[in-house]
Amino acid sequence: MSVHIILRLLVTLFFALVGWGLGKTLSPWIAVRLPTGGAYYRGAITMTVAFIGLIIAPYITVVPYGGLRRRLRQVAARDLVMGIAGCLVGLIIAALLALPLSMLPGIWGQISPFLAALLLGYVGAMTLIMRDTDILNMLGLVVGGDSVARRRDVVVLDTSVIIDGRIADICRAGFIRGTMIVPRFVLDELHHIADSPDVLRRNRGRRGLDVLNAMRKEENLPLEISEIDFSDIREVDGKLIKLAQEFDCPVLTNDYNLNQVAELQGVPVLNINELANAVKVVVLPGESLSLEIIQEGKEAGQGVGYLDDGTMVVVEDGRRYINDAPDVVVTRVLQTAAGRMIFAQIQGNHRR
Repeated sequence: MSVHIILRLLVTLFFALVGWGLGKTLSPWIAVRLPTGGAYYRGAITMTVAFIGLIIAPYITVVPYGGLRRRLRQVAARDLVMGIAGCLVGLIIAALLALPLSMLPGIWGQISPFLAALLLGYVGAMTLIMRDTDILNMLGLVVGGDSVARRRDVVVLDTSVIIDGRIADICRAGFIRGTMIVPRFVLDELHHIADSPDVLRRNRGRRGLDVLNAMRKEENLPLEISEIDFSDIREVDGKLIKLAQEFDCPVLTNDYNLNQVAELQGVPVLNINELANAVKVVVLPGESLSLEIIQEGKEAGQGVGYLDDGTMVVVEDGRRYINDAPDVVVTRVLQTAAGRMIFAQIQGNHRR
């Protein structure tokens, strides 16, 4: 039985009890004026009020709960914590003032403590939310005005970098320290991809979920799921950028378009592809290396091989050396948007 049904039944039962009490009060008055017995009217009133409770139960339980849940998902964790702390401070002050306020003459002595609790709780929450940075800085919890998220070296992961899978190895190697944040809307997108009828997309989505599950099982890879959402933004990329702005932290991605949009909006980006290019083996023209040629090139007579880091090497007149590993000399290195390409030719002592 779902929670919604249980809540609806509880509300109906409550309204039935209210109807029973109301019927017990009104039935003698009705029985005097109408011929039917009072028990009949008591039961009728009870059933009527219970039916009304059954109808309006979702509007006083499920709907407010859903609205509160959506609102809480949109509020940053920092604002939520500061708001609760401020409210508690205000309520403590109100409790200290309750005794003197209760001594006021007349009705003011009865309602003043309650009004003070409401007012001071609200003022305390709003004060800590609006002046959170100053207060945390004064307490020594923020260094140089940076936010808590920035101090903890938080990074937000996007869908593409999770599916890519290299993030786990990079974190194990210690290049990324601190907490990795996976937003709930990114998880929803991964589930949607994993349920796709297209086999390739489905495999990509399942790979991303497997990577996350493996990372969560490792204690040295701190991973958190953020429930913050932005219902007014439809695109996942837009939500990622907004979340990174809220946390004041970079986005970890290998999506070129997201990289460009984030940089335009002043959000720092850590691009996995740029890191991969930065750590590739440096090869200069004139260097010699042994290379296994595994396939033909696009141009006539060319052969293609790959370095250990995956860099493609195009060898002139290398077609005849397919499945062989001749010594080659690097002639030029070409850096493109897609990565680095190396051109080489067979060394003289290996020519056939």
